[in-house]
Amino acid sequence: MGRVWSAMSFSAPVAEDGHERSVTVLYATETGTAQEVADRIAAQCRRIHVRARVHDLETYPPENLISEDVVIFSIATTGSGREPRAMTPLWNLLLRSDLPQDLFEDLSFAVFGLGDSAYEKFCWPAKLLSRRLVSLSATEVCARGEGDDQHHLGIDGAFEPWLRKLSEALLEFYPLPPGLEVQTADSLPLPRVSILDADASTPAPCRTPLDDDPQHYTATVSCNRRITAEDWYQDVRHFELDFDEDVRYEPGDIAVVHPEAHPADVDAFLVSAGFDKAADDPITLVHTLQDQSLPLFLPTTTTLRTLFTKHLDISAVPRRSFFALLRHFVSDELEGEKLDEFLSEEGADELYEYCQRPRRMIREVLEEFRSARIPREYVFDLFPPLRPRHFSIASSVKRHPRQVHLCVAMVQYKTMLRIPRRGLCTDYMSRLQPGDKLPIGLIKGLFSLPEDGATPIICVGPGTGVAPMRSIIEDRTYDGSCDNTLYFGCRCELKDQHYAAEWRAYAESGSLTYRTAFSQDVPEGTPRRYVQDVMHEDLRRIWRLLGVDGGWLFISGSANKMPAAVRQAICDAARQEGAKTEEEANEFLAQLEREGRLIEECWS
Repeated sequence: MGRVWSAMSFSAPVAEDGHERSVTVLYATETGTAQEVADRIAAQCRRIHVRARVHDLETYPPENLISEDVVIFSIATTGSGREPRAMTPLWNLLLRSDLPQDLFEDLSFAVFGLGDSAYEKFCWPAKLLSRRLVSLSATEVCARGEGDDQHHLGIDGAFEPWLRKLSEALLEFYPLPPGLEVQTADSLPLPRVSILDADASTPAPCRTPLDDDPQHYTATVSCNRRITAEDWYQDVRHFELDFDEDVRYEPGDIAVVHPEAHPADVDAFLVSAGFDKAADDPITLVHTLQDQSLPLFLPTTTTLRTLFTKHLDISAVPRRSFFALLRHFVSDELEGEKLDEFLSEEGADELYEYCQRPRRMIREVLEEFRSARIPREYVFDLFPPLRPRHFSIASSVKRHPRQVHLCVAMVQYKTMLRIPRRGLCTDYMSRLQPGDKLPIGLIKGLFSLPEDGATPIICVGPGTGVAPMRSIIEDRTYDGSCDNTLYFGCRCELKDQHYAAEWRAYAESGSLTYRTAFSQDVPEGTPRRYVQDVMHEDLRRIWRLLGVDGGWLFISGSANKMPAAVRQAICDAARQEGAKTEEEANEFLAQLEREGRLIEECWS
């Protein structure tokens, strides 16, 4: 990535049998929470003098698992129960039918899952992983933990008790050598970096690690156009990004956008944090704790202003661990007492009311705890990384060579604080003008198309879930494939029917069957109509396409009730039109997934 780091090595004591007291921590994440959990696991391991090697499953070779002794997994849940993309190679390897049943008899492991109990398949990837490892003779040293976003403490409600149990289990596995004691959790930890003043005469590097990443390109914005009605409450934009070079991507692939914080927000934060006078002084970063991660594409020489603009997130809602570390840097007695209340068991509800319920941001918290003076070495420990956002590509490179199109809803909302909120990334994108440069990453998505263009496909993509469907349909129609069906849903036909003219043109040419549901365009007193309701009107046709003609089904959109309702419509088609029992209908649905003919990409 272009970093030139020096490192302070952590030497773990050796156990009585001569083995190093060490564990491997593997995480799979989409939004970064599982990575933060992995860092906290590693920090706890350091307190009990166990060395932790932390790896992202995206870069960890899955075949290396066979040579590990102790592995701790931090696994997020995506959409309606799928594993994160980073976990898929390992999961596919573990599912192989030719693996010996005693493959992992020498492996000890623990799993912490992250999920949301509002969804049916709560922490599903973590549950499946732990069961599969046990079936291959691995030993689970600590019962699986399941963090729940619905808990009033968020995932910390389950994670902190689980972390204590994990520490006890590891101390049984690796008893403390004589002369060592467990470090208390409330002591100030070492910072993960050292920050040195750089020579002021040294020019800032003209290139960053992001510029040298082979998966990233520099695009020029040529279009940033609102596609919802001007008087509609939601602002959805169509972006067109041009490239000077040939780019390659497939339908369903993902564009990675690295956002920047609003300059005014950064200015105000630097003042409240006391960093404003030195914000533009050049500094050099030295990674001192290798078991703690740093943001990707971080330059070695930079400034505090650049860090809080491009690499550290001052707009995130802080977790309980943020307040625990902040307590060390607060000098005012009343502010300290307030933080102590937040961190006590009795103050959990008060912390929720103060922070989670109103979605109070880190920079707003620091404006209230004015005595906090954060040493610059601790900025990477206190502030979460400003993570890139992923957007489904809404174009086919065949129809739009050297271009990528995106369909993005601008995130805007209000909380009980009555302060208008804007999503950090979409606010950044909304300000892009034609001619602006934008670094874009391109990564493989979940979708793949049937090799035979004559194979029928059904696309279900309400709202901005239509983005990958546009890439699929553009690609298919370019190649002359005409057996395409799109189920699209929105609230109002005339307000937020994205790309309506394109769909009607395809339908008039005979290359698309376009079926719509406009939930608010119904007579008063009539139930609202969604894509799953339209599909129930088409059960005979759906069964012919999927059950008789071997068609494929693609689902994209919000992971609320829609994906499950669409799946139920497929089962109903199998029962009513395919004369299958309920059990056989469920098996048909499972068969579609096994054969790769049902692909779902949904988000919460």
